[in-house]
Amino acid sequence: MRKFNVAVVGATGAVGEEIFRILEEKKFPVANLIPLASKNSVGKEVKLLGKTYKVKELTEDIFEKEEVDIAFFSAGGSISAKFCPIAAESGAVVIDNSSHFRMDEDVPLVVPEVNPEDISAWKVRGIIANPNCSTIQMVLSLKPLDDLYGIKRVDVSTYQATSGAGKKGMEELVKQMQDFFAFRLDESKKEAFMHQIALNVIPHIDTPQPNGFTREEMKMVNESQKILHKNFELAATCVRVPVLRSHSESITVTFNDGVDIDLDRVKGALNNFEDVEVMDNLEEGIYPMPIIATDTDITYVGRIRKDIYESNILHFFNVADQLRVGAATNAVRIALKWIELESE
Repeated sequence: MRKFNVAVVGATGAVGEEIFRILEEKKFPVANLIPLASKNSVGKEVKLLGKTYKVKELTEDIFEKEEVDIAFFSAGGSISAKFCPIAAESGAVVIDNSSHFRMDEDVPLVVPEVNPEDISAWKVRGIIANPNCSTIQMVLSLKPLDDLYGIKRVDVSTYQATSGAGKKGMEELVKQMQDFFAFRLDESKKEAFMHQIALNVIPHIDTPQPNGFTREEMKMVNESQKILHKNFELAATCVRVPVLRSHSESITVTFNDGVDIDLDRVKGALNNFEDVEVMDNLEEGIYPMPIIATDTDITYVGRIRKDIYESNILHFFNVADQLRVGAATNAVRIALKWIELESE
C-alpha cells in the first residue's frame, strides 16, 4: 500500500493533537510526518506510529522544502487563507478545518459518510473544506432522514462545549470552576468567552449578523444546504455551555407534506447509517450525553419522538465529540476517502 507524506498545520493546537491521535488509531499510511506551527512551537516533539518528529515553523517556502502529499490545516482562517493555496500549488491535497474556503463554489465541503462524491472536485483548487463542528454531527443524522422521508425544514438548538473554543476555552472553564470553589469567581478572567462560562450558558457563538443570527448559526444553515445539495429551510440557535468536550443538539425536523412518521423506520435508518448510533430508552435513562460521546467517533442520536400535533414532525437529540467527529476525525476520514478514490 502506498504511503503518504503528511503535514499538519497547527500541530500543537487542540485539533492538531487530536489529528495525530486519529492518524495513530487508524494506522494511517504515513511515509513522513511534517508537523507545522508558529515559531514559538518549533522544536517540540510529536510521536506517531513509533516515530518522533520535531515541529517545524510554518513558512511560505516550507512546502517547497518538504515534499507533502496531504496537508491538514487547523490553525485558523487567516493562516488557511494565506498558506492553503501555497500548499495546494506545491501538489498537496489540502484538507482545511477553518471556515475560510467552505462556501467557495469550487471547493468541496465534505462529510465523507454524507457526500463522498464531492471529494472528486478537489482537483479544481487542490483544497477540500472540513465543515463546522456542529454542522457535521447534524448532517450525519439528517442525511438518512432526508433519504427516508424528504426534509422540508430543520430547527436546531445547540449546546456547544468549551472545546469549540480550543484549549483556551477548556482551560477557562476549569479555571473558573476552581475559582468558584475558592470563593473568588468574581476575580476570574473572561478571555475565551464574553461572559462567565462556569455555571452559566451563553446564547452567543461567533459574531452577530445583520439578520439577528450569529455567524455560527448561519454556518449551520449555509453549510448544511451545500453538503446535502438541498435548499431546505433551517434555523439555528447556538449556545455555549459549561461542558469540556462534545457538542449536543436538540433538533426538530419537518418532513414533506403528507408524511406520517414511522418511528421504527426512523430509528432503523439512523442506526444503519455509517458512524451513527441510536441510544433511545427514556424509561431506562438511555440517551446521548457528552460524557458518552467524548473520545469516540460516533454521532449518537436519542430522545426520538413524533410531534404531538403534526405527523410529519420529528424531534430528537444528538451528541458527538467536537474535537473528533466535528473536526479531526472528519478530516482524517476525508483523507482516507480521498486515498480510496484516487487509487481506483
